[in-house]
Order: sequence, then C-alpha cells, then structure tokens
Amino acid sequence: MENLLLIIVGIAVVLAVAYAAFNYFSVKKLEEGTERMQEIGSAIRTGANAFIKYEYKIVAIIGAVVAAVVLIIISWQSAIAFIIGAVMSAAAGWVGMKIATYCNVRVTNKARESRDLGKTLKVAFKGGSVMGLCVAGFALLGAVAVYLIFGLGAGQIADIAAGKAEEMKNFIGLPTNFTMTLSGYALGCSIIAMFNRVGGGIYTKAADMGADLVGKTEEHIPEDDPRNPATIADNVGDNVGDVAGLGSDLLESYVGAILSAVMLAGELFMHGKVLGAPLMNAMMLYPLVFAGCGLLACIIGISYIVLKPNLSKNVHMELNIATWISAGVTVVAGIVLTIFLFKDIGTGLGDVSSEIYKSVGFRVGAFSPWLAAVIGIAAGIIIGIISEYYTSYDYKPTKGIAASSKEGPALTVTQGLSTGMISCMLPVVVLALAIFGSYAVAGMYGVGCAAFGMLSFVAATVSVDTYGPISDNAGGIAEMSYLDEEVREITDKLDSVGNTTAAIGKGFAIGSAAFAALSLMSSYLYAFGGVDLTGQLILNLINPLTLCGALCGAALPYMFSGMLINAVAKAARKMVEEVRRQFNEIEGLREGKVLPDYKTCIEISSSGALKEMRIPCIMCILFPLVTGFIFGPMFVGGVLMGATISAIMLAIFCGNSGGAWDNAKKYIESGALEGEKKGTPAHDASVVGDTVGDPLKDTVGPSLDILIKIMSTISLATVVVFSHFNLFESCGWMQALGLN
Repeated sequence: MENLLLIIVGIAVVLAVAYAAFNYFSVKKLEEGTERMQEIGSAIRTGANAFIKYEYKIVAIIGAVVAAVVLIIISWQSAIAFIIGAVMSAAAGWVGMKIATYCNVRVTNKARESRDLGKTLKVAFKGGSVMGLCVAGFALLGAVAVYLIFGLGAGQIADIAAGKAEEMKNFIGLPTNFTMTLSGYALGCSIIAMFNRVGGGIYTKAADMGADLVGKTEEHIPEDDPRNPATIADNVGDNVGDVAGLGSDLLESYVGAILSAVMLAGELFMHGKVLGAPLMNAMMLYPLVFAGCGLLACIIGISYIVLKPNLSKNVHMELNIATWISAGVTVVAGIVLTIFLFKDIGTGLGDVSSEIYKSVGFRVGAFSPWLAAVIGIAAGIIIGIISEYYTSYDYKPTKGIAASSKEGPALTVTQGLSTGMISCMLPVVVLALAIFGSYAVAGMYGVGCAAFGMLSFVAATVSVDTYGPISDNAGGIAEMSYLDEEVREITDKLDSVGNTTAAIGKGFAIGSAAFAALSLMSSYLYAFGGVDLTGQLILNLINPLTLCGALCGAALPYMFSGMLINAVAKAARKMVEEVRRQFNEIEGLREGKVLPDYKTCIEISSSGALKEMRIPCIMCILFPLVTGFIFGPMFVGGVLMGATISAIMLAIFCGNSGGAWDNAKKYIESGALEGEKKGTPAHDASVVGDTVGDPLKDTVGPSLDILIKIMSTISLATVVVFSHFNLFESCGWMQALGLN
C-alpha cells in the first residue's frame, strides 16, 4: 500500500512538471510583437538573468558552508537532504523567472493584437502556471526522494518503528534520526527562499521607488515611460523579486507545512504518543500523499483557464473559479485518501472509542486528520477573503485611502497604516479558531494537517499569484513601446487584480507558517525533552530564561524588518540620485529625443540588493544557533514563540497595508475617484503612499513567514546539540539559578 501511494505522488509530480513544460514552450511559441517590444523584452531578460546568476553564486557559497556545518553537527543524511532542498528551491525560482521574462512581452503583444481581456489573461495565466506547477512539483519531487532514499531505503523509518532511533549517532556521538534528515531538506529550501525573497525584494523595490519618486511625482511622466532611466530596472525587479522570490518562498512554505506534520508524527511515536508502527507509518505518509492529491487537483483547476475556449472579462471571477476547483477536488480526493490509508487501523473509520485513535488525539476516528486539513483549507480561503476586502479597490478600506489622498501624502500614509493595523485582527482570529479546531479534532498532529491542508493546492494559488507581476511587466512594455492606451488599460486591469491575488497569496503563506511553526515547536520540545511528568509538552513562560527569550524573539521580526526597509531605502536613494542626474544632464531626455542609460540603474539595483541582503539573511540563520549555544533550549523555545506571534501580526499588517496603498493609487488612475486622475496632487499623494507600502508588501511581509520557519527548522535540527553543549549548562549557571 505504501508503494502504491508513493506511486500516486510520483504520477502527480510527473504530470505537473510535464504540464509546466508544455505551457512553457507553448508560451515561447507566441509572437513577441514589434521590434521595439522585442528589444525591451530582451533587456529585461538579460538583466534578470545576470542578477539571479550572481545571486546564486553567493547563495551557493553560503549554502556550502551551511551544508558542511550540517554534516558535522547533525548527520551526513541531513547534509545531502539539505542540498536536495536547496537545488529544488533554486530550480523553481529559476524556471519561474525564465518563463516570466519570456511571457511578459507576449502578454503585451496578445493585448495589442486581440484587444481582448480574456485572451490576454489566458497567456499571462499560462505563464504563471509554469511557476505554480514547478513549485509544487519540485517540492514534492525532493520530498519523495528524501523519503525513499533515507526513510525507506536507508531504513530510518524502520529504525524509528523498531525503537532504534536513539541508537543512530552522528559524527559527534549525538543521536540523529529521520526527523533530522527531513529538517535538513526543509532547511535547504528555506535558505534559498530567504536569499531569493530578500535579495529580489530589495532589488525590485529600490528600482520601483526610484522610478516612481522621480518619474511620477517630480517629472510627472507616466508609469514605465521610456524616458525614465529606472523603468527597465523596475521591470527586471518584478521578475527577480515577485516571481523568482515568490516561487522559492511558496515552495519553502509548502515543504515546511508538509514536513512539519511528517516530523511531528515521528516524534509522537518516539515519545509513546502513537500506538503501533502502522499508525505512525500512515501518519508520516499522509501529508505527502495528500499534497500529491492536491497537485492533481490543481492540474484540473489550472486547466479550467488554460483550456477554456473563451474567458470572460471578469478576471477575478475566472481566477477564483480555478482556485475553487482546485480546493474542492483536493477536499474530495483527501477524504478518499483518508479512508484508504486509515481503514485498517483501529476498529473502524468513525470509531472514536479506539485506543489507537485516542493515543494520538483523533477525536473523530480515522476522519480526524482529513477534517483538520479541511479546517486549514477553510481558514486559508477565509483569510484570503479578508485580505481581498482590505486590499481591493472594490471595497471601502482602499477607497477610503484613495479619498484621503485629496488631503495630501501625510493622510494617505496615515489612513494606510490604520487600515493595515485594523486588518490584523480578523485573520488572527481565524488562525486562532483554526488552530483550536484542528487540535480539537486531531491533536497536535491535526495542527500540522491544517498547515499542509492550507497549502495543499499551492500550485493553483502560485499560478494566480505569479500572473500578477507578469501582467505588470506587460504594462511596462506597452508603455515603453509607445502602444496605444487601450493596450495599457488591458494590462492595468490584469495588474490590479494581481495586486489583490498577491495579498491573498501572502495571507496563505503567513497562515500556513503559523500552523507549521507550532507543529515544528512541538517537535522541538520533544527533541530536547520539554515534557512534564505526565508526558505532556510544556514551555514554561514563567521561567525567566524562557520569558527573556520570548521578549527577544518578539523584537527580532521588527529588527529584521527594519534592516530590510533600511536596505531598500539605501538602494532606492542611490537610484533616485541617478535618475535625477540623468534627467538633469542628458540633453533631450525630457523631450523624448534620446533614451536614458538603463544599464546604470540596473547595476545600482543589483549591487544594492546583493550587498544589503547578506546581513539580515545571515542574522536569522545565526540567531537561534548562537543563543542556543549560549543560553540553551529553553531560551530558544521562548525566542521561537515570541518571534512567531510577533511576525504573524507584522506580516499581515505589511501585506495588507502595502496592497491597499497600491490599489488606492490604481483606483485614482482608473478615474473612479471623482475629479482626480494621473498627474493631479491626489495622484501624487497616492504614489507616495504606494512607495511607502512597496517595501512592506514585497520585501518585509513575504520574508517574515520565511523568518519564523527557518528559525524553527534550524532550532529543531540543532537542538539535540545545544541542549547538551551550551554555556549556561557547562558553567553550572542553570542549576545555580534554579532554572533547570
């Protein structure tokens, strides 16, 4: 049965990658348009390729160092799994960026030739689907490879089942097991995601802010006007930040959600919470196969848009239908899987009196994990709806920000901050209810099920999300190619919906991060013996060491976010100076008689991003390690709890406020605000608001969910080491102060 289920996952992976390849080459076959359009498309492609190649060289060096450390202090299996994870994440980002740089100009051309919103949407979505299918396909490919090679092939799962997990030792004589190997794979995905998201985010926002602040508010020229020196860099940034960064980010979230449940199942068995190896095997296999079913469902959902002959002009509705189909089929396939996988365990599918089910907290019989996963899916959809309400200009909050722009930039910023802060409450309430509900039906394992349930149809959500920056690029190419206004109206409509779908996607990412972090926290506590006399998990916040860790952890996301915003500001400042210089020194530039020096602006964004991304990324890797080896596992446990709670609020605030500011600007540009349009003082104020929100929604917000998962994963992977070797224990301070 185990082999059959893994074959199903393998089939899902093969179909997804094959479908992605088909869409990739079918997009490349389309015409690029005029000679001017081809030149611009080529320039964007060249800039994006150059940046990501250099970034990957830096990441490869850092990754090699991390792999060596993992090899020494954890295990050689974890080191190999780490490399597999890094390769999968990097590959997803690379492929997504490549198709985006090919697709953008073809979307512009389709709008130019057809003047049809539905046909243009199909091209943009087909390009986005390549990224979506590759994210889920590559993530599952690596996870299944690790499961087969080390879990089954090397017998690490069998060792856990036989009670021999503690007998497996690493190079320094400490125990290691399959959960450590899985954490190595998750860590590899997280490292690449962090650098891609942070580096790409700094790049794109530095260029975007430089282009807007000088071009729109000082020179009063249209967005993406070919006279603006930063416009090519801005379009390059969309690909390296909003596409490559997004792909690696969501792949990491997807992997973290799946493996957190798998690892927790192993820890629960090792600590006597799961009765019988058959139930443990089913619980470890369930997240992988559920994700495979979700991937098959996404292929169906994506095909709705790709294969439908005529799409309507209601872009949002079409995208929602694709997502709803994916989610619905996932739910149905999930219950079939649950019956098949758990039917022979316990005394009956719905038997709530079975001791086997009770041992792991299954309160609805064998249906418990499926119900917990459905709770996660429902929570993700509800959080998405809430994000849409606060960020779409169809609703009151964003319209209010647009109206406040009449009074100047100060009130625009103030209103946006207010909207972002207020928007935190409802998603957090939904998360809290979902955590409680999933725990109530399936114990702590249910929380892990809710995490992978929320992202089980990630291929569809990433496809919808990625089409946004592709459409944004298409609009820029239309402007720079001097195409008529009707073409730009089509791409702007797609881009506007893309801003809302991006906010929804970020809601899914941070929501799943909360579930996964809690699941990883449980595994972390089990790993170093954070249990009371009855065997229940405990993290004593009254313990001064834990409380100090929680305080430091709560402050960490703010420090991390401040460093990212400062990095964007530094690079943007140089960009503003260069754009101003060119307008002042290049004769005929304002009149459009000559073209600006695009290359220098691309170099400024590239060097700024590559220089500024290193410290914040390395900090989030080292912080749990350094504090662990100084203060021990209780302090780090507090850090993880404080950072998770703090980061959730901050990420929701950043994503929603930034999205609302952006769409408020677009609301004015669409002419919907009476008496206002492009070039008016109200529009200038909205541009300032959008500029303030840019680093929040596209750099800080998306990076925070990676922050809490990468810290949780590193802590879980290394706690077995620093729980034995830390300064407080070695010096006897823990015992002297009564903290142990």
